[in-house]
Amino acid sequence: MHAWPASEVPALPGQGRDLRIHDTATGGLLTLAPGPVARVYVCGITPYDATHMGHAATYNAFDLVQRVWLDTKRQVQYVQNVTDVDDPLLERAIRDGEDWTALAERETALFREDMTALRMLPPAHYVGAVEAIPRIVPLVERLRDLGATYEIDGDHYFSVEADPHFGEVSGLDAEAMRLLSAERGGDPERPGKKNPVDPMLWMAAREGEPSWDGGSLGQGRPGWHIECVAIALEHLGMGFDVQGGGSDLAFPHHEMGASHAQVATGEHPFARAYVHAGMVALDGEKMSKSKGNLVFVSRLRRDGVDPAAIRLALLAHHYRADWEWTDQTLPEAEARLGRWRSAVSRPDGPAADGLLTEIREALAEDLDSPAALAAVDRWAERQEVEGGTDTGAPGLVSRAVDALLGVAL
Repeated sequence: MHAWPASEVPALPGQGRDLRIHDTATGGLLTLAPGPVARVYVCGITPYDATHMGHAATYNAFDLVQRVWLDTKRQVQYVQNVTDVDDPLLERAIRDGEDWTALAERETALFREDMTALRMLPPAHYVGAVEAIPRIVPLVERLRDLGATYEIDGDHYFSVEADPHFGEVSGLDAEAMRLLSAERGGDPERPGKKNPVDPMLWMAAREGEPSWDGGSLGQGRPGWHIECVAIALEHLGMGFDVQGGGSDLAFPHHEMGASHAQVATGEHPFARAYVHAGMVALDGEKMSKSKGNLVFVSRLRRDGVDPAAIRLALLAHHYRADWEWTDQTLPEAEARLGRWRSAVSRPDGPAADGLLTEIREALAEDLDSPAALAAVDRWAERQEVEGGTDTGAPGLVSRAVDALLGVAL
């Protein structure tokens, strides 16, 4: 599966410092000091509907991670999946009377268009669950051979008790896990399970649903969590720098994925940091496909909204914050974009070396994009009120905003 084209990242003088970022597993800030190649895995979409602001906010956060690392003169190995076979996708296809593969391909293509428009840097490896099945099957077989699985009516489950580190990612107690498992794709009430939250690794073939040859596992299809593990281990290996996604993935998805990998390899940890973006709400409730309370990136683009303004609307909120999309969100971002473009359009302006440092410091400190935006606001205000004589300043500001914030002025 191919990703989307990369926008050019302008070169900046000097370099930024190492990223300090909040780690869900420890509950505190960690300073990440990767080697020459920084490694990040971000969980991708289940393509049964268009990209909404919740998606965009999450991918914007990890785009900033990439940009901070690039500014430290590192290379970045970024991997993202597409869950192109799963219950929600199949259910939507049945509801709409559409072939599930056609639905997945169409929505994945639209997602690529949205990411291109928003100037999100693409993953080096963009892998669908279906194409990962040849790597998933041996991984499940290995877990079985290690005694970490059991069967119920041909379905293969992972026993969370097999991992002594289970629970370290989310830090939740058993009851909270059980409740979230029920809400987020699990089946805690199924008879025969050793632990209510044990996740399915391989689902035996169901009548009328797609299935694949699972070798000794039988005909079926993969569970949700194991696909990301197989893809991450293939392209990043154990102990990669950041496992990322929305905060609703901390449990069960990232918790289970870490346990799958740690048991299969005998190594710990799966990732050095677990980084989670906040949720975006509309009308007082989290945006979600199930609720239908969505603001779509593609719809805003069709209405003529500048993607740079959409991106500024996202950047105005700290990536870990839960926030609400309101009628004022987009006009405020469009006004800011207009002020910035006006400021950099002049032939000279106030010196901007200090501004570059401010942006770098803000982003290096847990991706504080609101502080970075405020710094650019102050420079733009000085430009409007006082002007300046530095002929290189507008160009430097434009390149810095582009390289570090992904906004083209």
